Order: sequence, then structure tokens, then C-alpha cells
Amino acid sequence: MAYFIVAIQVISGVALTTLILLHSAKGEGLGGIGSSASLFTGPTQAEAGLDKITWLIAGIFIFTSALIGWKIIQF
Repeated sequence: MAYFIVAIQVISGVALTTLILLHSAKGEGLGGIGSSASLFTGPTQAEAGLDKITWLIAGIFIFTSALIGWKIIQF
């Protein structure tokens, strides 16, 4: 069971890194790829979806880190 939790943490860590790198510092994000983002409008639909997925993966990563850190699971 412990190795399963560690595997989930590694996978979520890689996914979280990838998702964070897809975000743009200027708010363009994925919309900048297709030149559909505007500077003064809110986030595009793709950016809003990317935000939700990033928060979900971050929650999974934090939860698995807490399980391992609190030694709820034993190796």
C-alpha cells in the first residue's frame, strides 16, 4: 500500500510540474498558443480548465505528502 501511495505522489508531482509550466505569467496560458487570448479579458476557457485541474492535482499531491509525512502508512 505504501508503494502505491508513493507512486501516486510521484505521478502527481510530474503532472503538477507540467501543468504549472503550461500556465503563463501574463495570464495568457494556453490561449497564447493559438493567439486567442486578450490582454485585458479574463481567463479563457482553456485557462480556467487548466486552473481546476492544477488545483486538483495539487490537492492529491499535498494529501499523499501528508500521508507519508505523518507516517500513517508504514513501509
